Amino acid sequence: MTYDYDKEAVRFFLENQGQLFPETVAEDEDDAIEFLDICMAAVCDNIREVREYMDGYGVDITGMSKTELEEAEEVFCLPDGRYLVVMG
Repeated sequence: MTYDYDKEAVRFFLENQGQLFPETVAEDEDDAIEFLDICMAAVCDNIREVREYMDGYGVDITGMSKTELEEAEEVFCLPDGRYLVVMG
């Protein structure tokens, strides 16, 4: 898990921020990085890291399947198989 956001994660968030927020929270990559930093978003390599991260935030994920976690609005499934989790 990392709190560094590569271009792929930032661009994917910019294009899909409507998944989590009804209004635009970032207009460009710099805005997105700043927003993700404020939210302490994380890039996770696998679903186990997603579980650990969400559990650390106190989110009740007990009994949630992989699919249910992937469908959570806070979880962005990146095209390369990683996950961006935004608890904002």
